[in-house]
Amino acid sequence: MTSAPVRDPELPGLLLRTERDVFLPLLRATPESAFGLRTACPGWTVRDVLAHCAAALTRVVEDRLEEGVFSPESNERDIAERAGLPLPALLDELEGGMTGAGPVIAAAGGKLDGVALGEWVHAGDVREAWGLEGAYAGSGLGYALGLLEGVAYRKEMPQTVADVEGEGRPAWGEPRPLGVPSPGGRPAGRYRGDGPTLIRLYANRPLVGTRYELHGVREGDLHLFDRPPKLDG
Repeated sequence: MTSAPVRDPELPGLLLRTERDVFLPLLRATPESAFGLRTACPGWTVRDVLAHCAAALTRVVEDRLEEGVFSPESNERDIAERAGLPLPALLDELEGGMTGAGPVIAAAGGKLDGVALGEWVHAGDVREAWGLEGAYAGSGLGYALGLLEGVAYRKEMPQTVADVEGEGRPAWGEPRPLGVPSPGGRPAGRYRGDGPTLIRLYANRPLVGTRYELHGVREGDLHLFDRPPKLDG
């Protein structure tokens, strides 16, 4: 296994706060009827996604990360618990989590970095459901790509050299290896495309209408959030 990427402990909080400042005003200005639209997450409406996000960040802030947390069953319970919560209260909880989770994630040594990345991806899910441009782009993209590097390594994804062009390229500048080498000596895969599409690929989000090249690895091998987070040490 190659050396782990250098981790910036402030990056998760920076990503969350950057997204908070653009996402919460959008949410508060949107009619409540739009929160019932379906998202790319099977079975979840926009409100369900936000309830999941609020619950996950609250668990992080309150150190309630018991065994089985973030499993499908745990996520559904968290959403159900917030079903009767007024929308403004739900958004207040989400905003509080996006504000307060950064220091906790920073101190966790990397094992919670995927939570911050996942929250940012879910904000993209909401924008996608609402038909907004740049769903998985915007001011947080560079920070999200930086987190992706560490999270892909921690989850031992197949090594893929990402040559990010167009949007997101300034975050890296040069092709960057994501994940870990194959124990069998298989050559690393290669990706070439823009930053938002790379996020879609790893987050297992729809790729319809995108343009990219992927060699030496399959799309399904790179689905980051199909794997539960490692919360042990």
